[in-house]
Amino acid sequence: MFTGIVTDIGEIVGFTPTAKGQLHRLRIACRYDQTTIADGASIACNGVCLTVVASGIEGGKTWFDVDAAAETLALTTAKRWKVGTRLNLERALKIGDELGGHIVAGHADGIATLVSREDLPDMARFELATTRELARFIATKGSITLDGVSLTVNTVKDVTFSVLIIPHTLDVTTIDGWKAGDEVNIEVDLMARYAARLTEMAV
Repeated sequence: MFTGIVTDIGEIVGFTPTAKGQLHRLRIACRYDQTTIADGASIACNGVCLTVVASGIEGGKTWFDVDAAAETLALTTAKRWKVGTRLNLERALKIGDELGGHIVAGHADGIATLVSREDLPDMARFELATTRELARFIATKGSITLDGVSLTVNTVKDVTFSVLIIPHTLDVTTIDGWKAGDEVNIEVDLMARYAARLTEMAV
């Protein structure tokens, strides 16, 4: 489990696809202490929970390897990741950690497309569109995870919604590089999913 509070920005420095393109082995450079990264550990990469299969240090910088499988490639932006792609990273929660964002599974539900960006005096406003299937779980003032970042929904209209981003979040995540037309991973609030399921079962 995660909280959507990004703890580092990593960069893909190695990329090895299989012959059939069903699995991508990624090497990600980061600032984490390599001695704290165990094989089998979960790290959210742009909101996608991936399993560490190896780690090490090269050139004084920590790296870890993960495999992005067919399901991940089909449902998320991982299919477009390449060497040089920057990723929001978050380590899995430990007992006693502060829950600063909201409960995030790291299981991206799909993709949202950035419709527009408006730079305001003290923040930036982003409008995004997603599928009708996912839009039904998005509510004003509710929680949403975009590329692994826990955010509060500002407005909702049909399949589009907006979020307001403060300068600190722009500084410590990859969001400041978003532009119209970009695609980002979206994970809807787990509580919204459960509420919808309960409503369906009650009918």
